Formats: sequence, C-alpha cells, structure tokens
Amino acid sequence: MAKQHKRGVKLPVRVILIALLIGIQLAVLVASIYFLSYKAIWLYVLFEAVSICMVIYVVNQRKNPSYKIMWVVFILIFPLMGGVIYLFWGGGRVFPHLKKRMRRCEKEVRPVLRQDPRVESRLEFVDMLHARQSRYLRRESGFPVYTATSAEYFSPVEKGWPRLLEELEKAEHYIFIEFFILAQGKMWDSVHQILARKAAAGVDVRIIFDDFGSCTRQYRGFAKGLRAEGIQVSVFNPLRPSLDLFMNNRNHRKMVIIDGKTAISGGFNIGDEYVNLWHVHGHWMDNLFILKGDAVRSYLAMFCAMWSFITRRKMDIRPCLTSCPAPAEGFVQPYCDGPLNDRNPAEGLYMQILNTAQRYVYITTPYLILDSEMTTLLCLAAKSGIDVRIITPKIWDKWYVHPATQYSYEELLEAGVRIYEYTPGFIHSKIFVSDDRVATVGTVNMDFRSFYFHFECGTWFSNMDVVGDIKADVLRIMEKSEEIRLDKWRRRPLGMRLKQSILHLFAPFM
Repeated sequence: MAKQHKRGVKLPVRVILIALLIGIQLAVLVASIYFLSYKAIWLYVLFEAVSICMVIYVVNQRKNPSYKIMWVVFILIFPLMGGVIYLFWGGGRVFPHLKKRMRRCEKEVRPVLRQDPRVESRLEFVDMLHARQSRYLRRESGFPVYTATSAEYFSPVEKGWPRLLEELEKAEHYIFIEFFILAQGKMWDSVHQILARKAAAGVDVRIIFDDFGSCTRQYRGFAKGLRAEGIQVSVFNPLRPSLDLFMNNRNHRKMVIIDGKTAISGGFNIGDEYVNLWHVHGHWMDNLFILKGDAVRSYLAMFCAMWSFITRRKMDIRPCLTSCPAPAEGFVQPYCDGPLNDRNPAEGLYMQILNTAQRYVYITTPYLILDSEMTTLLCLAAKSGIDVRIITPKIWDKWYVHPATQYSYEELLEAGVRIYEYTPGFIHSKIFVSDDRVATVGTVNMDFRSFYFHFECGTWFSNMDVVGDIKADVLRIMEKSEEIRLDKWRRRPLGMRLKQSILHLFAPFM
C-alpha cells in the first residue's frame, strides 16, 4: 500500500546548506576581486580590461539583442563582478561534454522520428501557412508533424485529473513520467498509489523530476522510497554546493507517457495547488491535454533521450514503440526546446503565429518578460488590425517577477494590444491560439528563462477541434479577468513605475 503524505514540506536542511555554501563562494569571489583591485592598481586596470573584453564578447554572441543589452548594462554597472556573474549564469553556455552527450542521446532516438512525406504534403495542401510553421518546428526541434492523433483538452487541471488517473490505470507495459515539480500531497498520493501498484505488477515505471523544482516539496528519502517500491527514478541536475554553470539550467518539462499509446502534458505539475486543493495564490488556472495516436511517439522520444542523458546509459526506445493510430482529424506536432543548442524553436513558433495571424492571437502566460523583437511583433500585429490579447496573473507567485511582467504593458497598450489580468488568482497556462485554426500549448513561458535556460516542451495543433476548445477556455478566462485600460495604467503611482523599471534591468535573471 502506497504511503500517504501530508501537504507542505519544511525547507530541507540540504537546500539551506547548499544555498549558504553557494552564497559564501560567491561572496568570497566578489570580495577577492574587489580587495585585489584596490590593493594593486594594475589589477584594477586588468579587471576593467576584462570587463571591456566581456562586453565585447557579449555583444558578439549570437543571442537576442535585448538579452545582450541587459547584460552589457549589468556588466558596466558592476564592472568587476558583472562579467563573472555572466559567465556563471548569463552565458547560457554549458560544458561541451554535456552538449555532446545530449546530441548522442538525441541521435539515438532520431530514427523513430522520420517525417512521413504524405502527412507533410497533405498539410501543404490544406494550409500552406501552417505548413511553414510545421517545417520550421521540424527543422529547429527535429520532431515531425503527425495526423492520426486525437486530442482532449482540460482546464482547469482538476477537470482532467480523473482522466489522468484513468489513463494510468490502463497501463500494461510502462509509465514514464517527467515533471519540473513533483510535490507530495493529495494529488501525488493519488498518482503514487497507482504507480506503486503497477510497479509491483511488473509495469516499467520511470520518473524524472527536477531537483530544484521539487526539493522543497518532498520529504527526505523521497526518491529512495520510490526505488524501494520498484520505481526507477532519475533526478535532473541535482543541487550541489558549487558555482556550476549548468545549475542554472532546469528541466521545466511536463509529460506522462503510457504504453506508447497515450501522452499527457500541459502547463501543470504534480502538486496540490495545480488542482486547487491548496490555494497558495488564489485560484490556480492551468491546463492539461491528452494525446492518443501517432504523435505520442515524439513525447516518448523526448523522455528516452532525457533519461539516457541523465543516467548516462542508453535507454532503447524500440521496445517501447507501438502502433496506435487514432482517427485522422488535423495535424499535431510535439516539440521540445533546451539550452544545449543555439536554437529557440518555442520562441520562433510564437513569432511565426504572430506573423501569420489574419484575425486574432490570444495569449496566456504567467510571466510576460519580453525582448524587443517579441514586443515589436506584438505591437506590429496589433497595429495591423490583428486582435491581440494577453492574459497574465493578477495575483503573483514571485514578487520580483510581477513588476517585470507589467513593465511592457504601456507600450503594448499604446499599440492596441489588449491586456487582462486574471483576478481570481494565478494563471499558469501557456497558450497561443489564433484564427480558430492553430494553437500551441505546453510549458513555455514568455520569458528569458523559458526561451534560453530551461528544457521545455509543447504541442502545436492545426485544424483540429481541440483548437476550438482552447479558444473557448481562453475566452472563459478572459471573462473572469480585469482588462487593463491605458488611461488608468498611465496614472499608476510613481513608485510602481520605478519598481518596474528597476526590476526590468534584471530580466535575464528571471
């Protein structure tokens, strides 16, 4: 019998110690730089020269211009330590051996991700604009477009929670789970009971969770207890008390794959707040979708590649494959993104949807920390007569991110973009839906962290009934949201303006 747990986990001593040790290392590093620079003038000149070289290096990086400008400003304001901090947290760089390992893991699953030319031709015949979006995704992320896939959409997540449990109960061969946050509580208990029972019955149960996202939400020995039940567990990027370049890169993906027949994803994590059993930030608005059919193969490939990357042992995808086509309705294309390459398929897809919209684009995102390119595209679309609407939270989960989210409001409102704040609580859904024909739902926030630092995933839908369900959900959320008016926004207090401007400078950290 699976052990029941109470919600709410005290901050582990391990986390406190790691944070303390990293803080001490950073303080010693910064203090040493300043001390040496004032003791020897030649060292001061050297550090200034290094800062100038660092600025030149940042400017010449193949990165978003807004992102580079923010870091240049930071380095110039803090010339002695700004460059060091950029190397550790801002460069988006990881060690070459990690890139090599990820490429090898992705190469192992690539043979099962071949594009069916008949599907591609059919999409071109049905909608050439969507075919261009699909080709972009395939080129940048490596995942094909499928038909023969059905999709169900649920929002808020508590509506889909019973279906999640129902699908887990159907598992006969394997259950693969990957989440940023896996928090103990009632939601986890309901999932855990099924997983423990299935593992005891011989089902291959594997779990990946991010250590940073989950460590404060689990009791000591959590992973060890699961392994004792026959569940295989891999912890992504465990926290260590060191200034590690890769520690800033987290696994933000959310997925469940069952027998190669069903994939479940969305914006949700496994935690009581996601099904509104715990109202930590008011009502939590999030989504969940279920895929059945050929497109499940892409989520299976994502999981297998990540498992091989973490464990350094090849996970053979071939025994996990199964043929389970669903009735062909439209087009589905899962995709993933990550910091181990120089491509940003998720951000590029968002831009493509904005570029090709003919009537409207509706967006929901918990964080709206925009670069100049995305801001320009949103404004151009609105000025061109496209109905652009964005929904963000009224109740924030991070005090320092919310003002940075609001920083872009005035420019967007002046261009004709309509902005809403979800008043009952916190909206965590990440949605782009346009023209009743195309949508993407997944884990990708509209911020630097999702676009540059995190491993993410999402699914693109074209000419499917589920697009209508997604649009209807956004409109329902809009009805419960407060529209921000430009005239009123311009009269906001000076203190609020100042806070937004200051925190915007630190947007690359958020």
